Amino acid sequence: MDNCIFCMIIDGKIPSTTVYEDDDFKAIMDISPAAKGHVLVLPKKHCADLLSIDPDVASKALIVASKIANAQKKALNCDGINLLQNSGEAAWQSVFHLHIHLIPRYKDDNVQMPWTHVTYADGEAAEYAEKIKACLE
Repeated sequence: MDNCIFCMIIDGKIPSTTVYEDDDFKAIMDISPAAKGHVLVLPKKHCADLLSIDPDVASKALIVASKIANAQKKALNCDGINLLQNSGEAAWQSVFHLHIHLIPRYKDDNVQMPWTHVTYADGEAAEYAEKIKACLE
């Protein structure tokens, strides 16, 4: 897409620091990282979010993310990795080209996720599970 910043990065119209690239994905350093070493995994074919990605590309995305996360762990000696993908404005998505955040984490690093926990009433989790299961293909 002509006005998609990630498509422009993938096409080389905007410079980026590439960590990984293959026929289907490009992974770059995030320019506004939550932590040093924060990587974004981008499918080369434009799709807005997780709800519109081709299932074959989606399955490969996790393989690529795992490969990069293992490299982050080894290279940065971090204590953990957050894998984060936001789909939709209500879910904090600000660039509407699917991207997966890989954020290196360290004990006591002060990186915070922007939510508070909620609780289910008795039986409510099962009700939600049944609604979701009914819509699986």
